[in-house]
Amino acid sequence: MTPTTMTVAVALAIGAIACAGSAQAQQAEKLYLFNWTEYMDPEIIEAFEAEYDVEVVQSYFNSLPEMTAKLNAGGVSQYDIIVPSGYYVPRLIQSGLVQKLDKSKIPNLDNLMPEFADPAFDPGAEYSVAYQWGISGIVYDTETFPDAPKSWSLLFDPEVTGNQPFSLMGDGQVSMGAACAYLGAGYDCNDPESWKAAARLLLATKHRNTFSGFTDGTPTLQQIQRGVIRAGLTYNGDYLQQKEENPEAFETIDFMVPEEGTEMWVDSMMIPAQAPHPELAHEFINFILDAKIGAQLSNYIYYASPNQAAVPELDPVLTQPPVLPTDEDRANLAFTPSLDGQNLQIFQQLWTEVQSR
Repeated sequence: MTPTTMTVAVALAIGAIACAGSAQAQQAEKLYLFNWTEYMDPEIIEAFEAEYDVEVVQSYFNSLPEMTAKLNAGGVSQYDIIVPSGYYVPRLIQSGLVQKLDKSKIPNLDNLMPEFADPAFDPGAEYSVAYQWGISGIVYDTETFPDAPKSWSLLFDPEVTGNQPFSLMGDGQVSMGAACAYLGAGYDCNDPESWKAAARLLLATKHRNTFSGFTDGTPTLQQIQRGVIRAGLTYNGDYLQQKEENPEAFETIDFMVPEEGTEMWVDSMMIPAQAPHPELAHEFINFILDAKIGAQLSNYIYYASPNQAAVPELDPVLTQPPVLPTDEDRANLAFTPSLDGQNLQIFQQLWTEVQSR
C-alpha cells in the first residue's frame, strides 16, 4: 500500500469511526418513556430535556394488558422507562421483562416515604420506584343519593341503587375486588371461591336494566357530569382534577371510600430488561424523585406523592381528602393482589365470563 493510499484508508477509517460515534451520540440523546395518557407535566419533560441535553420521546398506553403486549412484541428493547401499576410489577419481574435498578445511581431514593421504599409487590424495591399513588372509590350524585351509605351497596344492592343508572370499572381486578369487598371477603381477595362468588354478583349486577356498562375512570366522570349515570367507579385523583377544572359541574358530585374496603394503588417507574438507554433511565428516575419535581408532578396530575421531601411544595388540596384519605379510610385500603400461574388463568376465565355473558 502506497503512502497515499494508506493516508486515504486511514482517513476513511477515521471518518467511519466518527460517523459511527455521531450516530451513537444521536441515539443516546433520546429517552423513550412509555406511560399512561395525561400522566406527566409537559414542563417536567422540558426541564429534563434542558438539563440533560436530550429529547424525551413519549408513547402511551391505556391499559396494563396493552402495555405488556407491546413489551412482549419488542417494546422491551424500545422503551427506557415504563410506568405500570403495582399488581403488575411481579408479573413483569417474573417474566424477565424488566431489569434490576442500580440504586447507587438514584440518590434521591432517600426522598421516598418509608412505606413506598419497601412495597409488598417488590420487596426492597429492587426493580421499581414509586411514581404516584391513589385509591379507587365510588363517585355519585348527591342530589340523587342524598343519604348514600358509605358502602359498595350503592352499586351492588338494587334496593339502594333503585332505578338510577350506574357503571362499574373496566379493570377486572378492580371490579372483582369491589365485589369481593362487598361480600365480606376483602378487596384483596385472592382465592378462586371468593372470585366465583364475586363473579356471580357481577353477573347479577350487570343484568340489571339500569347498569350502563364497564367504564374506565375518566369516562365515568364525564358520564356522571352529563347525567348518563348517577354512580360509578373511578379514581380519586381523576375526580379531583375534574372537580378543580369544572367546579360548577361537581357541586353535587362527591367521591367516597366504601367502608368495606377498596384499592390503594401505586404506579411505579421501571426499566425494561433491554432498555436502549439504561443510564439515562436512571437519571430520569432520580430527576422525578427530586423534591420540587415530585411536587410539580403531583400538583399537575392531582394524585398523591410518595415523595416525603416533596410534601412542603404540594398544593394544599393534595394533603387532604379525597387525595389523601383519612386515617379511618386508610385502614380500609388494600393493594390489588398480583396473580400468576393457575390463579391468573382462573381469574381471567371468570372475568371473561362476566364480560361476555
